[in-house]
Amino acid sequence: MNITSRNLKLVIGATYLIALFAVLYFVFSFIDVKDLTNYEFIRAYKESIFQYKNNNLFLLTIVFFIFTIIWILLLGFAGPILLFAGFVYGKWFGILIVLSATTIGATLLYILAGLFFRDLIKEKLEHRFSNLKSFFKKNEFFYFLMYRFVGGGGVPYGIQNVLPVLFDISVKNYFLGTLIGSAPLMFVSVALGSGIESFIDKNEELSIFAVITSSDIYLPILAFLIVIVLAFIFRKFIFKKN
Repeated sequence: MNITSRNLKLVIGATYLIALFAVLYFVFSFIDVKDLTNYEFIRAYKESIFQYKNNNLFLLTIVFFIFTIIWILLLGFAGPILLFAGFVYGKWFGILIVLSATTIGATLLYILAGLFFRDLIKEKLEHRFSNLKSFFKKNEFFYFLMYRFVGGGGVPYGIQNVLPVLFDISVKNYFLGTLIGSAPLMFVSVALGSGIESFIDKNEELSIFAVITSSDIYLPILAFLIVIVLAFIFRKFIFKKN
């Protein structure tokens, strides 16, 4: 690696970290974490969000879509984004927005990681996941689809998005595999966010009994557990025995 290439990567890496911390600072400047455990605050905040959404649906959607792409590009967690999408937009419109945005963000991250951080990724991760290379060589799209379906085998979402750099997957297969394979787990998470909104709308006070008996809550959680079990089965029989 020549000096110019190394300096370019350092600049890009530094810019990436600055952008990441800037986004996190911006988010937590407006949200006090302790308020997220206050049910009355959440109910009041919900009304404000929905009033704004009703008056500015297009603008809010565009901003959320772009923010999601940037958030994923900066190795952000998918969970909060999925819950927010379901909470604000409902499960069907929510999954449409968030699945397309996370797929675009993950694909852009994959491209950038392959261009500028391939050596670093191989140095840090190749020894841990070298056993998967043979599977991806057999049928790149199918095994990447299964990789997405099983949630990357428990790998954190940000690492899950850059790990395929080790396997030199085509951008087309990465995009389609992410779009299709991520849908089941993402949908149940978005549905849970929608269920939480519905629960808050119906219940003025929070009670454990109301939570565990609400179909808006326990059905998405049950669906999530079913998908996790199916993902475990796929991982066991496809990645271990094939």
